Amino acid sequence: MSSAYKDGEDWLTVCLKYLLFVFNSLFWVGGAGVLGVGVWTLVEKSEFLSLLASSTFTVSAYILILAGGLVVVTGFLGCCAVIREQRSCLSTYFFCLLLIFLIELVAGVLAYVYYQRLSEELKQHLKQTMTDNYAQPGKEAITLAVDKLQQDFKCCGSDNHQDWTTSVYITSKHARGRLVPDSCCKSMMPDCGVRDHPSNIYNVEGGCITKLEQFLAQHLLVIGAVGVGVACLQLAGAVLTACFIYLLYKEELEDSGTL
Repeated sequence: MSSAYKDGEDWLTVCLKYLLFVFNSLFWVGGAGVLGVGVWTLVEKSEFLSLLASSTFTVSAYILILAGGLVVVTGFLGCCAVIREQRSCLSTYFFCLLLIFLIELVAGVLAYVYYQRLSEELKQHLKQTMTDNYAQPGKEAITLAVDKLQQDFKCCGSDNHQDWTTSVYITSKHARGRLVPDSCCKSMMPDCGVRDHPSNIYNVEGGCITKLEQFLAQHLLVIGAVGVGVACLQLAGAVLTACFIYLLYKEELEDSGTL
């Protein structure tokens, strides 16, 4: 083999090595972003998760947290593997990248699929969840979620305040004459729900279901975009790693005199 060709291969190996270092820097940043989005998703909406009929939203967030944690560990492994130029370590790094790629792709796809079903799920379940479970024994999480939903989004009822007329709580003696929960009131205070006049309670067009749908849809788009975006970064890293492993393999063969 000519010296010029050998020098060309050495130059390519060095370039790939530095490219992988740059990739690992981006990898850590992407991993921190994925982990942050996953944690933010759960913390930001933890109160509202009890109002959802399926656990797809929560699962997507936990998958991102898992993937983000793996990225941080794998990024360190990748740096060590590139520095030592050991094919066995690089091969492990390569398969870790593929695994993380699949995990984040699954999170992104789940978020996208749930985004398509979100409106229908809320229409089918939110009103019943609110009217059947509000202020009922053992349903404290749902009660808190409904109160926070109505106060944060300044709404009353799933579609409108009339939804509460069929509520188990409002039709019981425990309501003490309330027509809506106190959390419907513009100025929340004890027993303020006895008046359902628009001057006293929130009366938003589309009700809480529209507000919650918009809120969740925005976060699902973020989950999907981050999951798929960082997954593409992982795939690019896997290709670079495979090329680097191949060049190291060729160098080993040349050094042993096989080629």
